[in-house]
Amino acid sequence: MLVLQKYGGTSVADLDRIRACARRCLGVVEQGHQLVVIVSAMAGQTNRLIALANSLGEAEGSTAAAKGPYVVAAQRSPARDRELDQLVATGEKVSAALLAMAIMDAGGEAVSLVGHQLGMHTDRNFTRARITHIDHERIRRELDAGRVVVCAGFQGIDEAGDITTLGRGGSDTSAVAFAAAMQADVCEILTDVDGVYTTDPRVVSHARKIDRVSYEEMLELAALGAKVLCSRSVELAMKHGVPVHVRSSLHEGPGTFIVPEEPSMEDVVVSVVALDRNEAKVTLTEVPDVPGTVAALFRALGEAGIVVDMIIQNAAHQGHTDVTFTVPEAELPRARELLEGMSLPGGGRPAAILTDPGICKVSVVGVGMRSHAGIAAKTFEILAAEGINIQMVSTSEIKISVVVSERYGELALRALHDGFGLHQGPARAERP
Repeated sequence: MLVLQKYGGTSVADLDRIRACARRCLGVVEQGHQLVVIVSAMAGQTNRLIALANSLGEAEGSTAAAKGPYVVAAQRSPARDRELDQLVATGEKVSAALLAMAIMDAGGEAVSLVGHQLGMHTDRNFTRARITHIDHERIRRELDAGRVVVCAGFQGIDEAGDITTLGRGGSDTSAVAFAAAMQADVCEILTDVDGVYTTDPRVVSHARKIDRVSYEEMLELAALGAKVLCSRSVELAMKHGVPVHVRSSLHEGPGTFIVPEEPSMEDVVVSVVALDRNEAKVTLTEVPDVPGTVAALFRALGEAGIVVDMIIQNAAHQGHTDVTFTVPEAELPRARELLEGMSLPGGGRPAAILTDPGICKVSVVGVGMRSHAGIAAKTFEILAAEGINIQMVSTSEIKISVVVSERYGELALRALHDGFGLHQGPARAERP
């Protein structure tokens, strides 16, 4: 059996935790399995390295700006991004070498592989590279020699042999990609949480751990800001049918399996309720209601790298309309500055640009929504009973999201969690 494990930054945060990971790795080997391990950088290390790059840029007189997966100096270039990848890739190299040594110190056989040794080939899009193909011949040779293969996550090489990185969450992506390429029997994501819960247990103490979640539900949760897995890794797992097991690195108990949708999953109407506090609302009033206006607005935001989430355009009145949308709260100042400086088609401008950082997004997610009616109505009734006003709504086949005032976020989360009975068990559809 081929097992692939990925240890996150908190799991390798210090030497004691690295030794604990080594003991766990040896436990897998003692069961007669081959083991490939993907490691993240030690907790905080990637941020520290990026901060060094930022500070260097500031010392040269540039200003910091958000772009792509990192916050780096505004004076960017492909050449500088190449050096940034050279810099941040060292974090995973340190973790890989330390874990390999810890396994050897504990009596096992191990080898660490980094960068060009891994066989992960990518395009040349530094800091957010895409995987093109994986050559796992070297890893196979090491496994056949009886070694645990410890791979630096988050990184690969391009056609010129330069190190590239996959962006935030890249170690998860590395793990699933290798598991798919090598047809691993299971891909275990080991972290400081022991699975996927019905909601944030820090807010709702009686939240339950879920045994199995579909790929589609996990994709929605990743998009809603869940820190369990990045969306790219879930997309890869779904595309290649990789069974993913999210579990704790601190104990041996089972976690949550992320799997293809099963027939019984549709009986569960709502599986998870999520809260995203990192949202801000922008409203443009009396925007000229002419073709191309909305396109110009969101093209400008997109070119600036500002991600827009929910969008509402009101019915036109006397040639004007209002447009409301949400952006990440950290991007609100940039979004406002950009909008204040732009002209709309025909030279028009909004009457006012209103911003509100005091909002949050609460979402209910479940594949059962696809085949059962009345979930939106129940969601709205639960919130109304608590006196919570809904400002915006968006839906997908398996998700309903509402924007509410930030001060009601946790109340809304608790009300929806208990209103759908998730504290008692899966919220199943009523049968006649």
